[in-house]
Formats: sequence, C-alpha cells, structure tokens
Amino acid sequence: MQPDGRSREWMCSGHVGCAGCGAAVAMRFFLKAMGEKTILVVPACCWSVIAGPYPQSALKVPVIHAAFETGGATASGVRAALDMRGDTETTVVTWAGDGGTFDIGFQALSGAVERNENFIYVCYDNEAYMNTGIQRSSSTPYGAWTTTTPGRDWKKMRKKNIVEALVAHRIPYAATASIAYPEDLIRKAEKARSMKGSRFLHIFASCPTGWRIPSEMSVKIARMAVQTNIFPLYEVEDGVRYTINYRPKEYLVREYFRLQGRFRHLKEEDLDQIQGMVDEDWRLLLRKAGGGA
Repeated sequence: MQPDGRSREWMCSGHVGCAGCGAAVAMRFFLKAMGEKTILVVPACCWSVIAGPYPQSALKVPVIHAAFETGGATASGVRAALDMRGDTETTVVTWAGDGGTFDIGFQALSGAVERNENFIYVCYDNEAYMNTGIQRSSSTPYGAWTTTTPGRDWKKMRKKNIVEALVAHRIPYAATASIAYPEDLIRKAEKARSMKGSRFLHIFASCPTGWRIPSEMSVKIARMAVQTNIFPLYEVEDGVRYTINYRPKEYLVREYFRLQGRFRHLKEEDLDQIQGMVDEDWRLLLRKAGGGA
C-alpha cells in the first residue's frame, strides 16, 4: 500500500462475520481511507453483530449503534454535536446495509441529504436482510430466491436504483464501489472524505450465506457483477456530472447467475429477460455519462 496511511489497519482480526463476508472486506478497505478521526453510526444490520459484543469491538474507531430507521438522523445529530464542540476534523459516517438504506432507513436518509448534512452515508449492499434470515429487500435483484420469495415466488420486481435516488437529491457526491476493486473503493472513500455536505457510497458486498456460494468465491462473484454490467462502477458529482470508472468486458449475465444458489431456479428465458434489463440499464448510464448508446 502507499505510504499515506493506507497501510494502517483500523479493523482488527477476530470479528464475528461469516466466512467470506463481503461486508467485512468493505469495512476494512473503507477505514483505510478514513483513518482514526472517524465516528461510525451503525443502524441495525449485519455490522451490528460483526464488530462483536460490547465491550469488545473489531473496530479501532468509535461506533454508535442506532435504530434500524435512524441512520441519517443519528449521523445528523452527531455531526451537529461535533460542530458545537468545534471539531471539524472528525468525519461522521453512517454504515448501513441495504435494508436500512433502501427501505427502513430511506426516510431519514432522504431528509438528511435534502438538508445537505455534512456526513458520508455508506450502504454495503448484500441484496437482502441477511442479519434477520435472508428476507428480500428492495435491493434484492430480479430473479432471486430469499426466504420471503421462495420457490416459484422468486422476486419478480427489479432492484431499486438507490444511487439514482440519491443523485435526484443533487448531493455533492454519489458513487458505486465493489470489494473486488479495492483501489477504486479506497479512492472514492478518500474523495468523499475530502468533500463537504452529503456524500453517498454504494458498495457491492457479496454474502456467501445468503447467496448460496462458497466463501472463497466472494470476491470473484463481486468482480463478475462488475464485469457483466450488473453493478457498474461510476460516480456522480452535484447530481449532474457522471463518470464511468471502469469499462467492463460485458460477460453474459448467465456466467454470474449460474454460480449462485439463489438463482438456481431460473430458466433460460428468465436469464434472457435479465440480460435485456442489464443491457438497458447500461445504455442509459452511458447516455448519462455522455458516452452515447
């Protein structure tokens, strides 16, 4: 790593995440960019458990555990308290899962960013409510099995585009990142740290337990999500300036879906339909970034 502090570790070994947990990998890389002058607000999610039970913690920065729906509101309050004390160096970060971001916490998040509160909101996305038993969220992709979309009732609605929802608030910075591309993730976290106002990072974090994949496949699956255009890497500044950070090889989505047990029920026609959805979304992103169709 570079001699700029990235070599420091702000996350200890001994966390209680599952083997291959993408959310744990995401936290480690993110904290390399943030450093010790960071306060984490963690609404109810997998990371409420992963850090370990009080008084132990796998993290070397202060953590405030918040209610499921209050990530944006709690971070706003912490930021106001630090400002009252004259502390302008400490960065406030909400670290939430997709359930606490896309669904339960969206009201507080939207209200906070509409006010342009000065904090970073990170959603580590494992595409379901994994901490409570693999229930579907609005981040769960079309076609996925969960315990609340079982058998032939697999999810038949498309995943919410959370970045575009935040971009619509015209916040200073919104970006996607992946655990399979750590330098890109760290760069974006450093960029967000250097800015003021509301910043949003959407990190793709694979979940071997909920996705029915071997733990050693966690990073490979995350990389394939980018390579197939299922999860493109891009950033948006001030709600208008789009930059695509990586031009993928555009593998067929079949190569990604067939490695995961949560998609084992899909038929060829289902995969064809999903490929069309992915292609449509990519063409739209290209147009927004000025790259044509």
